[in-house]
Amino acid sequence: MTLIDTIENFSPKTWIIFSLISNIALFLLAISLYLLIDKSCSKDKLQRNDHPISRPDIYLSLLTVLLNSLLMLLAVYLWKLGFLSWQHDNSLATIILETLVIILIMDVLMYVFHFVAHTPFIYKLLHRKHHEHSSTNYLSLFVLHPFETVGFGLMMILLFTSYNFSVYALSLYIAINLIWGTLGHLNREFFPKWADYFFLGTTKFHNQHHLHEQRNFGFYTTIWDRLFGTYKK
Repeated sequence: MTLIDTIENFSPKTWIIFSLISNIALFLLAISLYLLIDKSCSKDKLQRNDHPISRPDIYLSLLTVLLNSLLMLLAVYLWKLGFLSWQHDNSLATIILETLVIILIMDVLMYVFHFVAHTPFIYKLLHRKHHEHSSTNYLSLFVLHPFETVGFGLMMILLFTSYNFSVYALSLYIAINLIWGTLGHLNREFFPKWADYFFLGTTKFHNQHHLHEQRNFGFYTTIWDRLFGTYKK
């Protein structure tokens, strides 16, 4: 029996424990990656000071972790009902291709989601809290209004239910999403200069969004900002 088979045969109680532990682990991994790069990177800070860590931000970050755990359980429930399924036996080429497709589709959806979040009413209601971090710190990625966390999670689950993706492509995408989000909220440019030529959403690209809120709504790439005139270098 493979690891995937073992996980698929979890009891409901085990799924709850697994979901909570795995999301806590991802949270700690993101913080560790942020601190490792911040301490080891020789590049200058993008902004003079990091945003200070506050107790409310810690609580909100932990709430984000809890909501992500519940969203994972929702995905499992949909899988049990047959609304979500995945493949096990795929070639490496298929896994890479499917991962790239997921990234591109989610990049479009997240651009729209993020653009809408900056409309005045929704911004004041939901997204303003995240932009209190005009500079960033290791919690910035997780400082989100609960509705934003749920909205992003439901958007991702909806995509996953639309096609029978490889379970390895889904897992790889989730890992890339966490790493990209962490890199995007560093206060040092992680990416090399040539990344701009491949339209990648770099650390500086997202840092510019925190400084200029009506620019750079993209996440993984700069394609949609360039296409719709919201790009700022």
